[in-house]
Amino acid sequence: MTWNDIVRKLTSRKFWLAVASFVTCLMAFQNAGSDSIEKVTSLIMAGASVIAYIIGEGLADSSTTINEEHWHVEPEEIEETEE
Repeated sequence: MTWNDIVRKLTSRKFWLAVASFVTCLMAFQNAGSDSIEKVTSLIMAGASVIAYIIGEGLADSSTTINEEHWHVEPEEIEETEE
C-alpha cells in the first residue's frame, strides 16, 4: 500500500462511514446505550471530517508549492523583446 492509497482512504467518506458503522454495531452487540452509541458515532465522524480537511489542505498546499517552483521564472531569464 502506497502513501497515496492511505491518503485516499483517510479522506474517503465511505471509509469513515464504514468505521462508524462497525463501531456502532460493536457497541450495540455489547448492549451499550443508544446515547453512548450516538456520541461515539458523532465523535468518529467529527474526527473524520477534521482528518479529511487537514490532509486535503496539505495536498492542496503541496501541489501549489510544486507548481510555483515548476513555473517560477527568474527576472533575468526573461528576454526583453524590441518592438
